[in-house]
Amino acid sequence: MALTKAKTITSQVETLAKLYLEGKPAEISDKTIAQLCDWLMDEFRQLPLNLQFSDYMRYDTAEEMFADIERGQLWVSADSYDSAIYPNPIYGFIFQGMHDYDHYLTDSGFSLEGEIVAYNFTAKRVPSLELQKILYSEIVLRSATYLHLGHAAAPKIVFS
Repeated sequence: MALTKAKTITSQVETLAKLYLEGKPAEISDKTIAQLCDWLMDEFRQLPLNLQFSDYMRYDTAEEMFADIERGQLWVSADSYDSAIYPNPIYGFIFQGMHDYDHYLTDSGFSLEGEIVAYNFTAKRVPSLELQKILYSEIVLRSATYLHLGHAAAPKIVFS
């Protein structure tokens, strides 16, 4: 049974990664980008953490990240938020911090299953379907691609 589940997850990762890799970048209106940025800023104001910028720091496990969060801080790696969607890199920084904190709140790891749990938790808070689609691309599709390739792919937003 465990082998079947592992094969299913591998198949899901591959399918989602192909959607991301082969998908055409989505066209997103300026109004939607402004809505996303406003929502992210509201989320940032509610974070009970001290976000720390880093050019190199990246957590290998969710447990490492959770331990830092419990100390009231969170390292956010510059290579985690290089999406061209944001008019200012601070929004990508905020997105990554908010997303990592959602992992903590849901006790979910960096597996595909953990990313889906974190996405579902986040998606309930966003004000529109358009933002849910952007977050699905950023959280689920991009993570599946990382898991499939073993490294980050060029950032883009894909509506599958």
